[in-house]
Amino acid sequence: MIEVENLSVRYRGSYALQGVSFNLDSGQIAGVIGPNGAGKSTMVKAMLGLIPVVSGVVKFNGQLLQRILSKTAYVPQRANIDWDYPTTVWDVVMMARTVKTGLFRQPSRMSIELAAAALEKVGMAELKGRQIGELSGGQQQRVFIARALAKQADLFLFDEPFTGVDKKTENVIFQVFQELKSEGKTLLVINHDLGETLNYYDKLLLLNKELIALGSKNEVFTPSNIQQAYGMSLGFMGK
Repeated sequence: MIEVENLSVRYRGSYALQGVSFNLDSGQIAGVIGPNGAGKSTMVKAMLGLIPVVSGVVKFNGQLLQRILSKTAYVPQRANIDWDYPTTVWDVVMMARTVKTGLFRQPSRMSIELAAAALEKVGMAELKGRQIGELSGGQQQRVFIARALAKQADLFLFDEPFTGVDKKTENVIFQVFQELKSEGKTLLVINHDLGETLNYYDKLLLLNKELIALGSKNEVFTPSNIQQAYGMSLGFMGK
């Protein structure tokens, strides 16, 4: 289980995130939704300790999350990645094994097998020697999904993994999500799409600097919740 209690972040004197608390069980895929500027990415970064917080405690299976980051895999937004950095698909995926291997040691046979299996799972094995900057947006995203898989984590955090990807990549990602769920992993996914893809999630977190609603799609998508989060009605959003 992941437990978030009273998580708050301030930027330049204003709250970007205020008093967010929620629990997620193992084997769940949770989608984080909300308008632009709602604090979705801020929440994930704060959970991981990547940005300072005003308050808040984040635990995973009873332990402080920041003390067990080796059990956590994070896939940031594609816009935050330097795609011009001269590295290959294989090297990117092998980065997930650095903590286990060490910076200046040769990777173990297990690490090599895990990286190869991860690339195979996302359909990128044949391009493992390609420079990462030469790939399409969807292919790049699949490589970073493979890196997350190679880490053998228990908690997965994805920041808008479907932005700028093709339908094939979207299907691959959802298939990977379902496999991770069946293995008892916990997934938290920031999603900007309010269409049919929301049906893939066991729970939704509706956020706008504070947590407005948490639950199933039907529980979260009520007229009052949508009005509070987006400042508009469900009918307007559906047009």
